[in-house]
Amino acid sequence: MAAHPPSSMHDLALPEIPGAATGALVVGYSGGLDSTVLLHRLATEPALRARGLRAVHVHHGLQQDADAWATHCQRQAAVLHVPLQVLRVQVPRASGEGPEAAARAARYAALSSTLATGDLLATAHHLDDQAETFLLRALRASGLDGLGAMRPLRRLGGAWQWRPLLQMPREALQGYAQAHGLDWIEDPSNARSDADRNFLRLQLLPLLRQRWPHAATSLARSAALCAQTGALLAEEDASLLRTHAGDDPRTLRVPALLALPAARRARVLRHWIRTLDLPPLPARGVERIEEALLHARADAEARFAWAGARVLRWRDFLHADTLRAPLPPDWQVDWDGSAPLALPDGGTLRLRADDGRSACGFDAPVRVHARRGGERIVLPGRAHSHLLKHVLQARGVPPWRRAQLPLLSGADGRLLAAGDIAWADGLARWLHARGWHLAWQPPA
Repeated sequence: MAAHPPSSMHDLALPEIPGAATGALVVGYSGGLDSTVLLHRLATEPALRARGLRAVHVHHGLQQDADAWATHCQRQAAVLHVPLQVLRVQVPRASGEGPEAAARAARYAALSSTLATGDLLATAHHLDDQAETFLLRALRASGLDGLGAMRPLRRLGGAWQWRPLLQMPREALQGYAQAHGLDWIEDPSNARSDADRNFLRLQLLPLLRQRWPHAATSLARSAALCAQTGALLAEEDASLLRTHAGDDPRTLRVPALLALPAARRARVLRHWIRTLDLPPLPARGVERIEEALLHARADAEARFAWAGARVLRWRDFLHADTLRAPLPPDWQVDWDGSAPLALPDGGTLRLRADDGRSACGFDAPVRVHARRGGERIVLPGRAHSHLLKHVLQARGVPPWRRAQLPLLSGADGRLLAAGDIAWADGLARWLHARGWHLAWQPPA
């Protein structure tokens, strides 16, 4: 996928289209210099038009001229005979991410919504952007993966993002635009150095170029080398993760993790979180997991939470997931078992025949409710009751499943079942006589 250097300032030699992408080619078109050059260059290739070349403009509404910019993009796309879709988005003002990050998140969410599986989103990031990204991440103390900066190709849901200009300096794009008489928008916010990236572009990089003329090229090269090394390490991370994962991909075996060197263990933990599509661990996330979970007592049920996700320790396992509220303690509903029961947390409870067919239902409705503590159950073949808490512990039900566990009680208040984990003696005999069973599907 390496691009060949341009033969002149007026020629942009693009890398080959990635073979992994089989769908349409979609250009993220802001109307600025970079995306104008990219759209024009791609539109000159008949083969790219044939695979469904189109453009998308995201209207943030953050600038007073945003409507005029959208009109400009529509006009330029029409000149090139490229279909254009304009998407209006609302950028949250109080997201906690900062205005740049919030706008970027809104933009990618909008662009992603237009992509089908296998589509290729082309964006106009270039070599100078890569140098800025490398510097920003170095200043934020990023590790090797972060210093790899922007990749030429990356997954974007079921589609792909492609950066075909990543090895082109902005000077080459400027030369191409002037040679072809292109018309583009100048965003006035790019002239202000209050944003971090603008400060690097307007103040720091020009100063570096006075001493090192090829500073941007060298920084982008360092990013590429970090990305290459990171890719090799990621292959080993994936192999170790397969070795140390439990039966559930959301779990890791603690003894196996502790047997790894600390640096390798940290990489495996970060890779594990990424594979689960959870928010990235914060800067000290691995350290917190080491201190609070890996060296905690096996029965401590220690946990570490961040950005709507959490990792907890139970026995010899770590478990990672989004933060989930337990079933509401006051929730209860009558259920006759004739149809699946949707639970408030997204789970499902069914009464089914052992051969997979639907069951007819209970002789009388039962009460389905959340755990409240102190419940007791008479297990099959037993004459006395047991605390449900002890039954669940003895059967190895982890705490993340207990919190969503629905209970069934009869009209007299006696506990009949805890999901499909434990059935009371009377209900177990009733189900067995009919060839039926309870099936509980926790939330995905």
